[in-house]
Amino acid sequence: MKLRIGLVGLPNVGKSTLFNALIKKAKAEVANYPFCTIEPNIGRVAIPDNRLSEIAKKEGSKEIVPATIEFV
Repeated sequence: MKLRIGLVGLPNVGKSTLFNALIKKAKAEVANYPFCTIEPNIGRVAIPDNRLSEIAKKEGSKEIVPATIEFV
């Protein structure tokens, strides 16, 4: 099951700035005029979980795959 979060709001209120802050990259274009970003931007962020390394150690797993959130 994928977790997808959409950022919606009025034009020129900071959705692209928030998107860039959440994914920690300057992926979405940001400008001081309405309708600067027309196409949807998609970014994935891994959710850190310290418990995964403990579980992997106990079960003998070599690979750890954290959960992710997809922002649209």
